[in-house]
Amino acid sequence: MTSLAAAVAIAAGLTACGGGGANQKPSTMAKIACDESFETIFEQEVNVYEYIYPKEDVMVYYVPEQEAVDSILAMDGVKGAVLTRQLTEQEVGYLRSHKKVVHQQKIAVDALALIVNPANPVEILSKKDIAEILSGEVTRWDQVEPSKLGEIQVVFDHAQSSTVAYMRDSLLGGKPFGPNVAAVKSNPEVFKAVASNKNAVGVIGVSWVASDMSGRQMSVEEMAQAVEKSDTTQLDFSSDVKVLKIRGNDEVTAYRPYQAYIFDGSYPLYRSVYMVSTAPGGTVAHRFYSFVTGFQGQKIIQMSGILPATVRPRMAVVE
Repeated sequence: MTSLAAAVAIAAGLTACGGGGANQKPSTMAKIACDESFETIFEQEVNVYEYIYPKEDVMVYYVPEQEAVDSILAMDGVKGAVLTRQLTEQEVGYLRSHKKVVHQQKIAVDALALIVNPANPVEILSKKDIAEILSGEVTRWDQVEPSKLGEIQVVFDHAQSSTVAYMRDSLLGGKPFGPNVAAVKSNPEVFKAVASNKNAVGVIGVSWVASDMSGRQMSVEEMAQAVEKSDTTQLDFSSDVKVLKIRGNDEVTAYRPYQAYIFDGSYPLYRSVYMVSTAPGGTVAHRFYSFVTGFQGQKIIQMSGILPATVRPRMAVVE
């Protein structure tokens, strides 16, 4: 478990930057720490929740995953966290030793998309290809397939992100990345780097490319109405970048990260997403946890492009 001193420091920083201070009414406000990979999803969750319950406020801090864990362990205002893992037995035991009730529930399955510039002729990568690129064994696009492009430049969102950890641990067995791998500061910067660089390949949560980031977004009113419906309307990806098909090891067919392919395991790069709450019943934080894990919150996740835990997946686009 991370040190309590580190957790207290993180939580104190989050509290300080949260705004409002003593002017906020604790009974009408919740503080949540969220893995920054899921910012696009959770902004929608908060906006719809606050639209339906206008007297309640949810403040979400988008931070690297370990900071989210530290903040909830510090027990200093943050009552919820969104993570790509459950809390460990040791972490849960620590919270319970301080008389905290811990709720944890899987809320989604996220896919990691590999995106390239539309001018890049590559359409498919295997998991083996990706591992060799990340390790630095493969450094040029013409080593993948015939191409006039040059050195491969891999772009991640943040050096300490859960996306980096997943790709390093699942594809490289924890070994370090090669010199061709770099991190920027945010997911939108990954998107921009790939859109402007023919040699770049970005690794990004699929919700960031599930719709045109420069295009029109649904209003909060439209979102609130949509979460009441049970449709399975089709979702496609941004046209500003190309989302590659990925093939598992020893597999013949490659897939893009559409929800149906995440659901049946055909798309090989996926991870579970959990929401953790230590909030007592009757509080805003607990009601928000119930909202996210319930039908309405799950429908918002469905519309974001990743796979909700309890709502059936969208139909895949026919290719």
